[in-house]
Amino acid sequence: MHFTRVCFSHHIALLALAGAGLLAQTEPEPPPNIRLRTHFETSLEKLPGTPLKEIKTKEEWLTKKDEYRRQLAEMLGLDPMPERTDLHATKTGEFEQDGVIIEKLHYQSKPGLYVTANLYRPKDVKGPLPAVLYMCGHSSNVKAGISYGNKAGYEHHGMWYAKHGFVCLMVDTVQLGEIQGVHHGTHRLGRWWWLSRGYTPAGVEAWAGIRGLDYLETRPEVDKTKMGVTGRSGGGAYSWWVAALDERIQCAAPTAGITDLHTHVVDGVVSGHCDCMYMVNTYGWDYDKVAALVAPRPLLIANTDKDTIFPIEGVFRIHQNVRHIYQLLEAEKNLGFHIAEGPHADVQPLNVGEFHWMTRFLQGAEAMSTFDSAAVKSIEMEKLKVFEELPKDEINTRIDESFVAKAETPALPENEAKWNQQRDAWLKALKEKSLRLKPAAQDYNNFNLNQHGTEIEGLRIRDMSTWSNKKMIAHDPGAFWIIHRDGLKLDQLDLVVLNILDEEGWKKFANTFGKHIGGEVADAATQYDEEAFEAETKMHKNFKWGMVYVPVFGVGPSAWQGDEKDNIQQLRRFYLLGQTLDEKRVADIRSVVKNLRSIGGLENTKFWLQASGDQAVNALYASLFEANIARLDLHEMPASHMDGPAYLNILKYMDVPQAVAVAAEKSRVIIYEADEAKWQYPVGVAEKLGWTKEKGQGLQLRDPSQKH
Repeated sequence: MHFTRVCFSHHIALLALAGAGLLAQTEPEPPPNIRLRTHFETSLEKLPGTPLKEIKTKEEWLTKKDEYRRQLAEMLGLDPMPERTDLHATKTGEFEQDGVIIEKLHYQSKPGLYVTANLYRPKDVKGPLPAVLYMCGHSSNVKAGISYGNKAGYEHHGMWYAKHGFVCLMVDTVQLGEIQGVHHGTHRLGRWWWLSRGYTPAGVEAWAGIRGLDYLETRPEVDKTKMGVTGRSGGGAYSWWVAALDERIQCAAPTAGITDLHTHVVDGVVSGHCDCMYMVNTYGWDYDKVAALVAPRPLLIANTDKDTIFPIEGVFRIHQNVRHIYQLLEAEKNLGFHIAEGPHADVQPLNVGEFHWMTRFLQGAEAMSTFDSAAVKSIEMEKLKVFEELPKDEINTRIDESFVAKAETPALPENEAKWNQQRDAWLKALKEKSLRLKPAAQDYNNFNLNQHGTEIEGLRIRDMSTWSNKKMIAHDPGAFWIIHRDGLKLDQLDLVVLNILDEEGWKKFANTFGKHIGGEVADAATQYDEEAFEAETKMHKNFKWGMVYVPVFGVGPSAWQGDEKDNIQQLRRFYLLGQTLDEKRVADIRSVVKNLRSIGGLENTKFWLQASGDQAVNALYASLFEANIARLDLHEMPASHMDGPAYLNILKYMDVPQAVAVAAEKSRVIIYEADEAKWQYPVGVAEKLGWTKEKGQGLQLRDPSQKH
């Protein structure tokens, strides 16, 4: 008995199987990169979040906004909100310059999570003043290996506000603060587990800003009823988070910090941004909904007209959509749109709009004559440094490991009732918080199939490809092959094995069958493997099996073109749409099974799923939601999403061993693994509840050298 083993993982092409001539021939398969772009466009159209334009009344918005705010907090890793622990606010020094007092201070937004900051205030304060929380953008200020924080790059804003009657708290970020953490988890560090943890550094920065407001409320110089938030670039993005989540903000002027999903995903400006710009988009939002949560409070959307990473077209669309909500709330006078000429830079015309907005709504001043000077850099960065020595108890550099709690491995269930409760909770979390891209019923009925059968040495090789007759739908397959003994009908097959091919599996398949199939399979072959072909032929002569070979999306016929950096950015586009590439693969595997079951003769045929590496995990999760999967053969499977495929939020609820336990209740699961310690939990559950091979259940660990 022989199975072709498979490894790697990328988006699976949907399997649909039919007899010769069952469906009509369709248009040619489009180039892979076009298919990828079409997927992004189609997914964007199908975002589950309610578009703002569909909200028709003031009452409807007021009914929904609190839940929207909770959803945003969840997508930032802030639901429930962290405990408001003691800030341990500490001033380490101060100095005077040009009539302004600049304080050097730090506070802890969580224990050990330090926020370094400078507070700017007029030298003479006669009463409580309006305050501006300034969220710094990306500005690297490092000298001789010492970081002075991105606050040193924006000090001219703090000086301007203090000179004009404000208190301004300017806070460092994790990425470029005096204690340097990271924002680039998926951008360049390969930390795809951030998605599985439900972690984004955007949440860290949002919480730093919210705690900054807590600090400002302790200052006697601050009028707590008049607090605003602003910032540019990354700081503009953080300003959105803080203003949307915290209604103590009475005026917001984010600059160059937002554009819509179309520009990020379809146009590809995601490549210019690190992860701090993005929420974990569980609920499928576009960014106009974040902006709308500021309503009806005064909000200025500011941008330059030649900004290549926040293109003005997307900014304009956001303004128009948010304007609809302000109109419903009869507060359109509180919404501003300021466009300055220039690139993505801290240009003075952009600053003028920000300053005017804060002055107008926090001081009540309408006249532009209040601007008697520009914001000019004047302070040496060394003077703004907070720490003489970095604290040893800091967690800034590893905050990604703890900011969002990871689910612990549960105890073994006491009985079947306890197990049922736990299993159902996991499946509910998977459906609602992960694997949200579920195959829809209409996706199973829109396929036209091309079939070209080849009979060679007693085998029938069916070459199948699909393309929807209008526009690619969410689960459009691509190319796949089914092989069985010549002369057998589908209803005569005892077993159908779905082999999910990764890069290694595709090469083996091409080397085995390319000589006989031709076309793109032959093109991919590097060396004809006659021994492997003979083994396949022998297996089919002895067994009435159907072997289905499917190269996952991004492999073989569906491989997109681009270098490693481009590939990373393509993967990031998926998660901006509220999915991951691996979630998409799971949905497509489910579509494979459903389509096969819809074909006459295969309704009750035993299905086996076989896969390796990351793709084994995807096959495992797909099996949880489909009936009558008799067996799973899983090779070289990662034991955790920390180093396996990424699904949004999954580690907040469960990990791979728990999924194995759920699968083993309904299928026979065989894991080719020498290290039994990785799978103690599912082994224990199976033994506790009496799942056995004889019942078609249970888990078996086999030596990886075994082939079947």
